Amino acid sequence: MTSVADRFRKVAGRFTETVGAVPDDAWERPAPCAGWVARDVVRHVVEWMPDVLRDGTGIELPHGPSVDEDPAAAWRVMRDGIQAVLDDPATATRTFSHPRAGTHPLDQAIAMFFLGDILVHTWDLARATGLDETLDADEVAGMYAGMLPIDEMLRASGQYGARVEVPDQADLQTKLIAFTGRQP
Repeated sequence: MTSVADRFRKVAGRFTETVGAVPDDAWERPAPCAGWVARDVVRHVVEWMPDVLRDGTGIELPHGPSVDEDPAAAWRVMRDGIQAVLDDPATATRTFSHPRAGTHPLDQAIAMFFLGDILVHTWDLARATGLDETLDADEVAGMYAGMLPIDEMLRASGQYGARVEVPDQADLQTKLIAFTGRQP
């Protein structure tokens, strides 16, 4: 089985490629998330993850430039900080405990809360900026299968809009994107 560190490296690597390929004049293009532009997709990922990690573990990630200054560098600093946590052998014995997210082994918490967000926001950023929208097929399949049984809870959380209907024969990436309330 692939470790969370390796999965994060792969999913974050794809987001890194996408962020790095955004043309300078594309950062203010509308994103699939209502009211967001491409820069806001990166801002969201960079700004919420460090707070959740700190609140659940006490771990402080390094701070990089602001997303307004340099979205790619802001993302890389945050990505490298999380990867360092996952690559640290002590992570296996650390616990994540958050009043709203529960208690989990740290690596599993990162897998549950961060990987899917990065995966779907890779698609959002690519869609907003006209880049390749292809996501890792294994991660897509795992996320989609994991979300189906908790559909009602996810909708109630307010994190996802109404599911967009797609044909039964649509590929899994299309189904996942539609499941999260985005128009594939």
